[in-house]
Amino acid sequence: MQIAKNKVVSIDYTLKNDDGQILDTSEGREPLNFIHGNGHLIPGLEEALEGKTKDEKLSVSIPPEKGYGLRSEEMVQTVDRSNFDKDAQIEVGMQFQAQMENGMQMLTVIKVEGNNITLDGNHPLSDKTLHFDVDVKDVREATAEELEHGHVHGPGGHKH
Repeated sequence: MQIAKNKVVSIDYTLKNDDGQILDTSEGREPLNFIHGNGHLIPGLEEALEGKTKDEKLSVSIPPEKGYGLRSEEMVQTVDRSNFDKDAQIEVGMQFQAQMENGMQMLTVIKVEGNNITLDGNHPLSDKTLHFDVDVKDVREATAEELEHGHVHGPGGHKH
């Protein structure tokens, strides 16, 4: 069975940067399971997996435009400390989620100057070429329930 839209796919993967440093891997964990073609992966990886079958291995480099996007200075903003809990210790590198007009977004504190907190809404991997080594472990039909819920269920079903 080939990987196509609405198929459940199970992969082992290793993600590296241009220097060969491992950024993420499924090694030592369960494979990553997802419904293909529904935005669960970055577009470039979904495109590379399209048509592959169980036991196929691939190495693919994904440019930023098909990964986490290009960095945008519009995603960097400075806000007043009063937007945070008055006792909160705000430090560079802290990350938190905020409700934005297009949904939840991860923000990273990149500068703290007095009452000014500078936040970056760019993904940490924006502007990066991503190098994936992927091993397709399984491909199967998604159940009607999985498609309805939008995610993969385990062997015994999924309790909500």
